[in-house]
Amino acid sequence: MLDRDGYRPNVGIILCNLKNEVFWGKRVREHSWQFPQGGIKSGETPELAMFRELQEEVGLGAHHVKILGRTRDWLRYEVPEKWVRREWRGNYRGQKQIWFLLRLTGRDCDVCLRATEKPEFDAWRWNEYWVPMDTVIEFKREVYHRALSELARYLRRRTPRGDEHSNQASIIER
Repeated sequence: MLDRDGYRPNVGIILCNLKNEVFWGKRVREHSWQFPQGGIKSGETPELAMFRELQEEVGLGAHHVKILGRTRDWLRYEVPEKWVRREWRGNYRGQKQIWFLLRLTGRDCDVCLRATEKPEFDAWRWNEYWVPMDTVIEFKREVYHRALSELARYLRRRTPRGDEHSNQASIIER
């Protein structure tokens, strides 16, 4: 399903833990790392697509996470011609994404990369929120930066005593 400009509607997921570290998945049989993401099916809202993709790619359900925020508008990236399927060439330009920032309320052991028969990731790790983007495929880096920048305001930095609910908590800044 493409929009009239040639972009496929998609969701991106930034999953963070209590330390405000973010989940990175390593693509199956590749040396690239990315956030979970996937297409929005016909009739799905971005939120429903996000929960479906979270289950398919990370094995987590709605009861394992809390939504902290989402991007206001679509963030777009263009896919280089060499990455576009032959049957889509001429029509397909790239993806437009709504990004969600989630807090893991479950445990690390709840993550299951083999929740489906065709896993997207074969490894995962927690990284600092502002990890360098050099392991992300080049044409997605700007969208990742824009999503992280817009959603950072929803995270709170831990106070020196570790009390995340303190009034002294400050917003994480780059």
